[in-house]
Amino acid sequence: MWSWLQRLRSAASEEVVEAESAALPSELLRQVRRLEVRSKRQVRDLLAGQYASVFRGSGLQFEEVREYLPGDDVRFIDWNVTARLGLPYVKRYREERERTLLLVVDISASEGFGTGGHTKWERSLEVAALIGLSAVLNQDKVGLITFASDVERIVPPRKGMPHVLRLLRDLMWYRPTGRGTNLAAALRRVRRLARRQAIVFLISDFCSSGYDRDFKIVAKHHDLVAICVFDERELRVPRNIGILPIRDPETGHTLVLNTHRRADRERMEQQRRAQMERLRQLCRACNVDLIELSTDTQPVHALLRFFRGREKRLAHG
Repeated sequence: MWSWLQRLRSAASEEVVEAESAALPSELLRQVRRLEVRSKRQVRDLLAGQYASVFRGSGLQFEEVREYLPGDDVRFIDWNVTARLGLPYVKRYREERERTLLLVVDISASEGFGTGGHTKWERSLEVAALIGLSAVLNQDKVGLITFASDVERIVPPRKGMPHVLRLLRDLMWYRPTGRGTNLAAALRRVRRLARRQAIVFLISDFCSSGYDRDFKIVAKHHDLVAICVFDERELRVPRNIGILPIRDPETGHTLVLNTHRRADRERMEQQRRAQMERLRQLCRACNVDLIELSTDTQPVHALLRFFRGREKRLAHG
């Protein structure tokens, strides 16, 4: 299903594509539409209401004053009106539902790895589509930041389905100029772009370091959710399949792995496990939700578990 993505990315221009949809290749338009239809169905059938229930509005707006009813919160009694009319009255507020959501998506070379039929990049694209469509169907603004060795692309937040489809098109079409994973640069750009509190989904394999300080600052001012995309083979190297040359897609360096040697396998596994454990500790310290998404897991199921878990935590204070 996803072979078109690799063909498109390898053939894409290094310049940012600014052409309107009518000027895009018909194959790309078909795939954007296919992704839209599939994601919309999952959002409608499985995620409906979940997104809105776990992400609160940015504030409260006064709506009316009405007579006090049993069960009303006494903190909202309007004492001036109560004294004037001789009966208790309360102020009513409604939540300002408009929110801004930022998709911060890793498009580095390491995202191209995958052994179970899907790459990390393909799963990142799917989960970004599900989140973006959930947000726009709830009338929220959606923006996009893509990054590799540095920030590659910024699309300011806007409302509307055509805008979200443009974001998905950009994710499919744009070819990064860098190969590394610079999470710190992406997080610093979030700080400059989002002046007011926003919902920030950081989608990456987190094959990076030196981003802790910026992560903490973003988590302090925004509702940050980290989605770590990984492949099971990164954590469990196959045994006894011979001597393998392994090339780092970001640096280009190649090493030889002897899968018959336990020490070699554990050294490879430990590096990735250590990256993920550091991320878990950082998320716990910052009270940030973490979604660990394997390439062999359907993103919609991972999001459902996240939404339901967060809803339970909110319900229990």
